[in-house]
Amino acid sequence: MPAASASPNTVKPLLISGEWITTADSTFESINPASGSANFLISAASESLVDQAVESAWQAVRQPAWRDMLPHKRASILRAIADGMERHADTLARLQMIENGKVWAECQAQVASAAATFRYYASVCETLNAEVTPSRGNYLSMTQYEPYGVVVAITPWNSPMTMEAQKVAPALAAGNAVILKPSEVTSSPALELGRIALEAGLPPGILNVVTGLGATVGKRLVEHPGVRMVSFTGGTASGRAIALAAAEKLMPVALELGGKSPHIVFADADLPKAVEGVIGGIFEGSGQSCVAGSRLYVQRSIAPQFIDMLVKRASQLKVDLPDAAGAQMGPIASFAHREKIERMVGTALADGGEVLLGGQRPTVDALQSGAFYLPTILGSLTRNAHVVREEIFGPVLCALPFDDEDDLIDQANDSAYGLASGIWTADYQRAWRVARRLEAGSVWINTYKQLSIATPFGGFKQSGIGREKGLSGLRLYQQTKGIYWGM
Repeated sequence: MPAASASPNTVKPLLISGEWITTADSTFESINPASGSANFLISAASESLVDQAVESAWQAVRQPAWRDMLPHKRASILRAIADGMERHADTLARLQMIENGKVWAECQAQVASAAATFRYYASVCETLNAEVTPSRGNYLSMTQYEPYGVVVAITPWNSPMTMEAQKVAPALAAGNAVILKPSEVTSSPALELGRIALEAGLPPGILNVVTGLGATVGKRLVEHPGVRMVSFTGGTASGRAIALAAAEKLMPVALELGGKSPHIVFADADLPKAVEGVIGGIFEGSGQSCVAGSRLYVQRSIAPQFIDMLVKRASQLKVDLPDAAGAQMGPIASFAHREKIERMVGTALADGGEVLLGGQRPTVDALQSGAFYLPTILGSLTRNAHVVREEIFGPVLCALPFDDEDDLIDQANDSAYGLASGIWTADYQRAWRVARRLEAGSVWINTYKQLSIATPFGGFKQSGIGREKGLSGLRLYQQTKGIYWGM
C-alpha cells in the first residue's frame, strides 16, 4: 500500500482546460475519518472559476478534435483511461480510503469496478446503433443521437470512484464535455481521475474537475446558463433543490437519491445464507450505501431465531482501521455524519426501540480518535418510528416482523423511497410475486447488492429520476433527433 503523497499543508489544485489551478486563498480541509487528522487542503473554486470551467468546456466540445471524433477513436481514449486507472490503482484506492474511511479491500475493488466501467462504455460507444424508423410516406426517416454539450456530474462521498466512473464514462462516450464536481469530503479521487484522463489523451477542457462546497460551487454549476444537463447522486433534499433549479432552466436532470430499502426474509429461506446477505447488505461500507438494506422484515414465525443468528454474526464483524489486516468495517466518513447517526439511534430509543446490538462507539483505544461506530441492530420498533422511515446512511439495521405477503408488501412499500429491495425465499413463485409488487428500482432474490454496469439502475418515488448504467446510461447523456430524407 503506497504512503500518503501530500502533507496537511499541501494545497491540491483543481483542473480547468488541462491546467492545474491552485486557490491558496480559498481552500478547505480533507480529513481522514480514521484518525481525525488533516490529509491536505483542497482548492475551492470561485464563481469566476466556475464560469471559466463552463466556458472552457464549451470551447473544447465545439472543437472538431472532439466534436467530429469517430466513436471508435473516442472509445480508445476511454480504454486508455481504464488502463491508467489500473496502473494507478493503489493511489486511487488510498485516496478514497484516507478520505472516506472505506476498508482497503473495498477501495481496491471499487477502483477495479470503476476501470471496468470505462471499458464497458468504450465498447458501448463504438457499437451502439441509431435507427431507421418505419416510413409513412415518400421519405426515409431515421434517428440521430446528439450530445447535450456541457454536462455537470455531481458525485457523493460514499463511493466516489464508482460513482464518478458511472457518470463520466457514459457522458464522454456520448460526446459531451463533463464538469465533474466531487463531494468536498472526497475530492482527491476525482482530481486523480482528471490527471489520468489527460495522460490518456482526452482533449483539455473535455473533463474539468471543479472542487468546492456544494452550497456554493455545486449551486453555481447547476444554475449556470451554460450547463445543459446535470447528473447528481446524493441526498433526496439536495436532489429536490437541483430539480427545482433545473425546472427554472427547463434542463434535464438525472437524480439518484436516497433509499430505505426493505430486506425480506421468509420462513422457508436458507437462513445462514440470508444472515450473510443481510449482514453485507447493511454493514458493508459501514452502511453508507444508497442501496443499504436498512429495513429488515422477517416472517414472524422465525423472527426470534433469525434475529438471534443475525446478532451473533454481526457481533463478530471486525471494526478496525481501514488498512488493518482483516478489517471489515472502517469509520464513518465524517465526524459530523457519525453524530447524525448517533442522534438517529437516540430517536429510535425515544420511540420505544431497543438496541439489540451496538448503538455506540467502539471502546478500543486505537479507534478513539476516529469516527467509528459499531454495527447496530434495533428492535421493538413500529413502522411509524422515525428511524424506520428516514434514511440513516450508517451501520444501523431496523428489524421488524411480518405475517404474510400482503402484510409485508403493505409495510415494505410504506416509504417515500423506492431504490432497492431484497428477498430471501425458496419459493420461486413467491419471489416473483413479491418482486413484482415491490416499489423499487432494483430487486435482489436470494442475494443482495449484486450490481452490473450493464443493468440499468435507478429509483422509484423519491429515490430518483432516470436510469444510469447499461445502454440507457449512455442515452441519458444524449438528445434524440429525427432526420427525414425526401425521396
